[in-house]
Amino acid sequence: MKEYWTSFASLLGVLAFCQTLLQTVFPPELRFALIKLFNRVFHWFSSYCYFDITEIDGVNTNELYNAVQLYLSSSVSITGSRLSLTRALNSSAITFGLSNNDVIVDYFNGVNVLWEHIVTQRQSQTFSWRPLPEEKRGFTLRIKKRDKSLILNSYLDFIMDKANEIRRKNQDRLLYTNSRGGSLDSRGHPWESVPFKHPSTFDTLAMDPEKKSEIMNDLKDFADGQNFYQKTGRAWKRGYLLYGPPGTGKSSMIAAMANFLGYDIYDLELTEVHTNSELRKLLMKTSSKSIIVIEDIDCSINLSNRKKPNNNINSNSGPSPDMRNGSGFGSGSGHEEGGGNTITLSGLLNFTDGLWSCCGSERIFVFTTNHIEKLDPALLRCGRMDMHIFMSYCSFSSLKILLKNYLGYNEEEEEEDNKANDVVLGDIETVIEKAQMTPADVSEVLIKNRRDRAKAVRELLEVLKLKAKANNSTELGNRTSERVEEEEEQEKRALESPNVDFDHLSSCDNNKNGEKEESKEK
Repeated sequence: MKEYWTSFASLLGVLAFCQTLLQTVFPPELRFALIKLFNRVFHWFSSYCYFDITEIDGVNTNELYNAVQLYLSSSVSITGSRLSLTRALNSSAITFGLSNNDVIVDYFNGVNVLWEHIVTQRQSQTFSWRPLPEEKRGFTLRIKKRDKSLILNSYLDFIMDKANEIRRKNQDRLLYTNSRGGSLDSRGHPWESVPFKHPSTFDTLAMDPEKKSEIMNDLKDFADGQNFYQKTGRAWKRGYLLYGPPGTGKSSMIAAMANFLGYDIYDLELTEVHTNSELRKLLMKTSSKSIIVIEDIDCSINLSNRKKPNNNINSNSGPSPDMRNGSGFGSGSGHEEGGGNTITLSGLLNFTDGLWSCCGSERIFVFTTNHIEKLDPALLRCGRMDMHIFMSYCSFSSLKILLKNYLGYNEEEEEEDNKANDVVLGDIETVIEKAQMTPADVSEVLIKNRRDRAKAVRELLEVLKLKAKANNSTELGNRTSERVEEEEEQEKRALESPNVDFDHLSSCDNNKNGEKEESKEK
């Protein structure tokens, strides 16, 4: 045993002597050159090529590294037994990825590629204003040389697009507002944001199913239409006008659109924007894949129909107060009452359909109004508001959705339910069109009685009947008043007309009297 340890110690001494001799004969520069030559020879005869993607590119974060990490986290072909779990800021989902020094095999267009996640300890770093992480992380991509020209660029582009899709899907929606008008904060942003948690979806939206399906298909075609818009030379944007009585679900429709597409919402408050230049600045600071909303646009600024005559303006009374204040469609050089708002119709039209509207891609403009007749036709034409959606009163098909949302009704339960409820639902179907109740009013009745289905449906029927009766009485009264006003207007016109020929009228009366006497004699 002693001889064994003596021989082992002698061997270590020989190795130490040889190492010292090698360092003396072969300096570090020569050894580095030999290793580099060996690697070149190895890669020359190897059938694979390797690409390193480091986490830090100089002092900046490598965006491609983050994209690869997200893409590999969604791959179903992960074979590693150790996975890392992460949850990003403002994210509602937990993602998993490769652990340290793990390997994953991926397939793209029939080509086999291999990813390896390499983590090593970073050497001691000198003083830096931005300290680097202690660990050096990166991905190594291995592709066969014959496949490099075929898939490398398209594969990396696919990874970037897929990562953006995953990031948008996992990240919570954000709701932006311009509470400071067009002024910038300390970071140079004019928008303030909060997490968007609105639960409205197209499944819960009270609307005719056919119209709902049409809107969803239009949104899906828009989101998938990048190549179409490029081929046709159109800006990748689309406009929707939501109009109808208050309480018909216009805001819920916007939330459902955002949740369906996964877009952020920019709620633009026009009364906080003072000039057209501020409006352009706000547009430039919006991101792609977003919905820009202007609610109650007829109440925000003076965008009334220019073709309608203004009865309040006398030809000798000078310009109207709106034109003097610059809130109309003119120059916009004055100040609006109480706010200094000089946004013009031209500025808003350029915002939605001008050159500045093309500074981003995949944007949706949504305007809402309760009175579409008050808006100028230039704002409503195709290219600005491409799809006009009338948010109507609650129909029976919409009521079924509300019954399912608040009371848990569905088609099978309606068939299996007792005859009394069938009769009540039949009466509701008969009277609901005449009642003209908004989905908001119907929802309030159902919410109050959501613990008792039968009571909720009965009370809803009573409310609908009362509403229908009141609407019928109001309609008859309006017709009577319209006839009376029309007759009074005709009499007023006859009395005020200066060109009445009374001699002609008297002769006509004499002729009529003569004809009457002749008829009596006959």
